Amino acid sequence: MNRIKRYSHSIILLAFFLVLFMNMKAYAQEMSKEYKEVLEFLDKKGDFKDNVLKVNIPRNDLRISVAGIETPAPFGFGGWLGMTKGDQNMEVMMGDLVLLQEEVNPVMSALLDNDLEVTALHNHFFWDEPRLYYMHIHGHGNAIDLAHKVKPAIALIGHVVPAKNDSSKMIGNSPGSGKLNTAKLSEIIGFKGDQMGPVYKITIGRTDLVLKEMGAVINARMGLNTWAAFIGTDEKAAVAGDVAMLEEEVTPVLKALRNKGLDVVAIHHHMTGSRPMIIFLHYWGTGPAESLAAGVRAALDELGKGGAPH
Repeated sequence: MNRIKRYSHSIILLAFFLVLFMNMKAYAQEMSKEYKEVLEFLDKKGDFKDNVLKVNIPRNDLRISVAGIETPAPFGFGGWLGMTKGDQNMEVMMGDLVLLQEEVNPVMSALLDNDLEVTALHNHFFWDEPRLYYMHIHGHGNAIDLAHKVKPAIALIGHVVPAKNDSSKMIGNSPGSGKLNTAKLSEIIGFKGDQMGPVYKITIGRTDLVLKEMGAVINARMGLNTWAAFIGTDEKAAVAGDVAMLEEEVTPVLKALRNKGLDVVAIHHHMTGSRPMIIFLHYWGTGPAESLAAGVRAALDELGKGGAPH
């Protein structure tokens, strides 16, 4: 009887491992032909699990330390793309790219030029060397088409040559000694500003939106605003600012700023619990003051469906 029991147990155990082996084999063959083509086209490694193709884009090319501690790519520097099936067999693509400062805006332009979206830009660490930024991206479409759209951006990672400082383009260490034609800047942007020492700052509320939290109206004084601050001279100026946008305005504003040569340095939210959701982006640029103002105006033209807020 014991021999029969042992035999039965052996048969059950063998069957269990056979089923497990078959499942593992099926799992290994699970990746579709189109996903294999994506990995091959992008020349990247990845895997398929939980109905998601994960494309690995680690920054193994960099030697990174955080607060003086040397940290390998898996510590938090493994960029990636993910694809999964949505309605009508179309893909939803999301990702997080790990970028050096000089890579951020060229990569962003490559994505926008190929009709992909940039949904966030921020840092994940303090005291990291070199300084790194994380860009979240988004897209819909056919898998291989998405691969073609995203490849120009990925190809830039690790291959952007840092721009050399050109003293002829700098505004100098004493911007207060310069003078701006602030009337002209106001004319171009469409709003008057305030002179605060060497800085001329224009603040524009989103009066076209009704934003409330706990019944309280959130207005420009509470942070629902777009602003632009200028220093320097008419010939050599710098601008920094922030744009308050609805979700659907983000991509048009990004394109407007990049087309005018302004750098985007952050995309995030400032408020939680308020509706509608407002996304904010911070930008920076140098050059002739009127050109910088034209860039700000181009971004404003994408708010409120063409020209608002006024």
